[in-house]
Amino acid sequence: MEYVVGIDLGTSSLKGIVTNKAGKVIACASEHYSFFQKQTGWSEQNPDDWFIALQKVLRKFIAEVANFSENLKGISFSGQMHSLVLLDEKKQVLRPAILWNDVRTSRECEQIKDKLGEQLLEITKNQVLEGFTLPKLLWVKKNEPEIWSRVRHILLPKDYLRYRLTGKMHIDFSDAAGTLLLDLERQVWSEEVAKSFDIPFTYFPPLVESLKCVGTLLPESLGDVKISPKVKVMAGAADNACAALSAGIFSSEKGLVSIGTSGVFLTCGEGQEPVTGELHWFNHAVPASCYLMGVTLAAGYSLQWMKQTFAQEKSFPEALSGIEKVLPGANGLLFTPYIVGERVPYPDGQIRGSFLGIDTKHTFSHFMRAVIEGVTFSLKDVQVLLEKMLRKTFTEIISVGGGAKNKEWAQIQADVFDAEIFALAVEEGPSMGAAMIAAVGVGWFDSLEICAKSFVSYHKVATPITENVRTYQKIYSIYQQVYGQTKVISHELRAFDDENVEEE
Repeated sequence: MEYVVGIDLGTSSLKGIVTNKAGKVIACASEHYSFFQKQTGWSEQNPDDWFIALQKVLRKFIAEVANFSENLKGISFSGQMHSLVLLDEKKQVLRPAILWNDVRTSRECEQIKDKLGEQLLEITKNQVLEGFTLPKLLWVKKNEPEIWSRVRHILLPKDYLRYRLTGKMHIDFSDAAGTLLLDLERQVWSEEVAKSFDIPFTYFPPLVESLKCVGTLLPESLGDVKISPKVKVMAGAADNACAALSAGIFSSEKGLVSIGTSGVFLTCGEGQEPVTGELHWFNHAVPASCYLMGVTLAAGYSLQWMKQTFAQEKSFPEALSGIEKVLPGANGLLFTPYIVGERVPYPDGQIRGSFLGIDTKHTFSHFMRAVIEGVTFSLKDVQVLLEKMLRKTFTEIISVGGGAKNKEWAQIQADVFDAEIFALAVEEGPSMGAAMIAAVGVGWFDSLEICAKSFVSYHKVATPITENVRTYQKIYSIYQQVYGQTKVISHELRAFDDENVEEE
């Protein structure tokens, strides 16, 4: 039996799956690692931790899957977008990777806006935000000149892993689209952007399609992990592009809601949408295709923060066990999930979250339900923008991640989105999308769409309840007012906190 492997390099862990030609998952494994915050708003990781995690996952596959090494035909990758990896002339890592959820770059974002203005949107089809790669480059250039003087190569996380396996550097179009350095229309690195900020063009690796085989395994690349050097390594794609593949999103007929550390609502573009910058517009893993999406920075992270801060001794099922007894609207308690800033529709790295309407009747279960509802409202913001842009209404949404695994949360999604919610029969997330790329790359299928017929299936898990839909429409209209009402106060509090940190 032949196999392919899909690897997803996430924010908190690296996950891998082994599949056969029928799309059956033969084995899966994951390894966790930490990200560290030296200051408020910072988020970094050690790239070597990713590679160590990859080695451990592959060792597990060798131990668990019969004849794995001999029958493995291809590997591909999915990875967290935007995060910055810098290498020197010897291709050694110069500093910890600055992650996508790092929001230290507000000043650099203003610098980019002042320098390029609307030209950046025309070139990249995206507006500048703290999480993107270009602001991180400018931050390093300004704040760490000794590091910047030694930079010779710029990579994204999954591309660094792939380099470690093959000795070759590339970036696929789906990940490059999230750097603010890609000319999306011409599908080339933008000379205008690079020259505007004096970033040498030689630092950028060649651009490739997600399906391209970029090399084979170097015999020495995995150390004591023995796998045939004949294994093909495909370029892979950004995590959201791979998540879309794993859910069978190839058109705008269905939407995808993904709740991990961040939250995403996406669908495919149709090629005629106006470029406004309100939503992210990125290359899909499917050749000559794009997808539109919006992100809330702290989706599952909001829930994780709530549990760890106020109910550390409880498991997640225990912490969520009472929310089904709380009525929609959490008895007047409202949460905004801006605890690390926000992306869409409020590109604001300084905004922070809030609970509104707290009174003595509220229990821990009310707070947990309010957090879930607030995260779902933040994704409703994206749904509204997509429906307006595409001039259509989503009646079917595929939900993956935490929102699909909890019955009550799935129902909340159905009621807030006013759409039927579907869950995948086998949910492996972006790692499945990576496996699909590998399957097409080794020649098992002629296209990703054909591959999806074998690899993807889903079933309905929730239908909107009319009474709840009406209730949530009223609460959502209140939720929409909170950002504008709290922005100034939140910014003043952030400035006060930053001043105290500097004094310490």
